[in-house]
Amino acid sequence: MESLFDEELGPERSPGAVPAQAGAGGGQPLAARVRPSSLEQFVGQAHLLAPGSALRTALEQHRAHSMVLYGPPGSGKTTLARMLAEGSGAAFEELSAVAAGRAEVRAVIERAEHRRRSGTRTVLFLDELHRFNKAQQDALLPAVEEGLVTLIGATTENPAFEVNGALLSRLRVYALSALTPEQLATVLRRALAQERERPDVDEDALEFIAARSEGDARTALNALELALSTAREQGDASSADRAPRVTLAHAEDALQRRAVLYDKGGDRHYDYISAWIKATRGSDPDASLYYLAVMLEGGEDPRFIARRMVILASEDVGNADPAALGLAVAAAQAVERVGMPEARYALAQTAIYLALAPKSDAAGRALSAAQRHVREHGAAAVPAWLRSGPFAQARAAGTSPGGGAGAGERESYENPHSRPGHLSAQELAPAGVAGARFYEPDEAEAELAQRLARVRTARGRTPHGSGPPLGAP
Repeated sequence: MESLFDEELGPERSPGAVPAQAGAGGGQPLAARVRPSSLEQFVGQAHLLAPGSALRTALEQHRAHSMVLYGPPGSGKTTLARMLAEGSGAAFEELSAVAAGRAEVRAVIERAEHRRRSGTRTVLFLDELHRFNKAQQDALLPAVEEGLVTLIGATTENPAFEVNGALLSRLRVYALSALTPEQLATVLRRALAQERERPDVDEDALEFIAARSEGDARTALNALELALSTAREQGDASSADRAPRVTLAHAEDALQRRAVLYDKGGDRHYDYISAWIKATRGSDPDASLYYLAVMLEGGEDPRFIARRMVILASEDVGNADPAALGLAVAAAQAVERVGMPEARYALAQTAIYLALAPKSDAAGRALSAAQRHVREHGAAAVPAWLRSGPFAQARAAGTSPGGGAGAGERESYENPHSRPGHLSAQELAPAGVAGARFYEPDEAEAELAQRLARVRTARGRTPHGSGPPLGAP
């Protein structure tokens, strides 16, 4: 029986796959053989390929322009470059900055000059553009500036930092996103549909590969190919004329990872995030990291985890360590800007910091006490001297439309910056609320407690309340 991945697939081959390169032979990887050549076959990057967008228009009209495709591995950069070149009538040159140098670039430029004399354009696809140093990038600049070559660079690094400003100013940057597990599953199903033997792949195996390939279509397809080969070698076919059956065990072996029993939409999703919160609140960094690892290995959305970190930083750490909130917000930004898998470092750093940070829930308790008071007593009128707008002074004088203030309210606002220590004794709470204590620092907020006592004394208030805050149970 022919190899499942023989190059010649006959008339059953999908029209959406790029034909084999000359001399490629039967050893060409599945990821290369099923590379799409049309927008209809391309999966992902909807934010760049919306109808009327610059990139989609360039693809549809076969008019490539110089650009940088910036995104994580396996997001479609090379595929888009090939699609842009195909049908444009241009010659397609491909270099990798890992192996190429100025000599290779000069050779491409010389060939481009020769082609231009015969009326043929040249598209140069330069993979790993960020690997070129300044001198190598400068060698490209005249050819790009003159339009001798249309440069399509691909990079996994931010071009704002890795590409020379002069060259970057002549390129349009398109930022690609990692594929979602759902999109990877679509890629895998389409690849299977193109195979002559119609392999039998268990759904949980396919979903496992899609979830654990970290948004990389090449990784997912390579894992699928290895799982199919392994199943075949083990003779996991019910008969000689049927394709092998790929199970979850084959998928685990292909990715060298065990499947984690984790349901992102069910009870385990809530159980593990609850366990992470309680472990972190309980100041156990090892347990916190364990539950974080389970969630990441199970394919949990890292943005969901980052949001819980931001919440915990205020709810459970609070002003006992105000820096915790800044770190949690920074981790959430890292997840958005860097993406997985690298963003896991920021998540791990933040989990450890939050677990070891001093804990205080005083801020949440204070707000809850204030809210209970409002629910029970309603919202008191704002003192006239604190009201906003052009009629504040008129209100205090009792001459504003809609009623005035009592005699006791006829005073103006005292700006604390004009007072010693930037403190004023003027009452700032509404009538009936003055003297209420909602915020009472706990032992983890000793510094704030000392400052609060000094402030209350300077403002002529008693440093400590005689009873529980108003609104407390």
